[in-house]
Amino acid sequence: MPWHGLRMKQTLTSPNGTPASRLAFGTMQFGGRADADASRAMFDACLDAGITHFDTAHVYTGGASETLLGSFLGDRRDDLIIATKAAYDGGSGRANLLQSCEMSRSRMKLDTLDVLYLHRFDPDTDMHETFQTMAELKTAGHIRKIGLSNFAAWQVVKAAGIAAKFDLDIAVIQPMYNLVKRQAEVEILPMADDLGILVAPYSPLGGGLLTGKYAKGEAGRLTQDDRYAARYAPDVMHQAAVGLSDLAADMGMHPATLAVAWVAAHPTGPSPIISARSAEQLAPSLAAITYDMPADVYAKVTALSPTPPPATDRIEEQS
Repeated sequence: MPWHGLRMKQTLTSPNGTPASRLAFGTMQFGGRADADASRAMFDACLDAGITHFDTAHVYTGGASETLLGSFLGDRRDDLIIATKAAYDGGSGRANLLQSCEMSRSRMKLDTLDVLYLHRFDPDTDMHETFQTMAELKTAGHIRKIGLSNFAAWQVVKAAGIAAKFDLDIAVIQPMYNLVKRQAEVEILPMADDLGILVAPYSPLGGGLLTGKYAKGEAGRLTQDDRYAARYAPDVMHQAAVGLSDLAADMGMHPATLAVAWVAAHPTGPSPIISARSAEQLAPSLAAITYDMPADVYAKVTALSPTPPPATDRIEEQS
């Protein structure tokens, strides 16, 4: 069934208790493809739409993303959830986590980070060291919640077990999830649902593929970044994007609105992270915050791409 009402898990709240919004906003473009003025315009548009959850990372745009986001908060800080990520580079050892957390706090001029994610799984560092350090940061008041980004389901479960030894919970995870990248449905989404972890998926637009712009010959990440080009190379993905654009046109909607709303409509209640380079580009994604996708539309969108087989691979048992 699609999303109805406030289905998403409320594991995140702001310092004054404001709950996380249905959508989150990712500031990866702040200080990069979006200059200070464009970044501010997007931030303000998000506030006007009711976004309370903002996501950044230590490595984004050489630190400019964190610096700009911090400069925009002003007297709204306590209303908002500010999440950042550490250890994309340098591993998840104690020294690197402490340095990264301190740098992020300094850039954003924050005493406390609402969420600190491990940006990716580190196979070379004992998680006991990692979560002991996280516990120290929480005790010191430097972080409130723990998150994991780009972790497989088994890695999340392993992390949750070790974190519990230090009286820590995993509050939120960030997998990739969109209409043409549905691997998260196999184990990540049901695992998080069972453990009560909020899922904040990134790339709900598939690097812009699901906006329909590449079918029109427009430029973007898929034409400018070899990693994105490879990630979304299969023709079946491009066929799904065309199908989504056609469906959106029939409904008088923008395909980006449908793409984001489809992610949010998963029965486990994810909170997709939207992003853009300008307020104008952001508007169709932001519109998904108020669109309650009907069950028949959810089924039509879902049918545009292959549903992955279950974790047991016993596809004949799928209902």
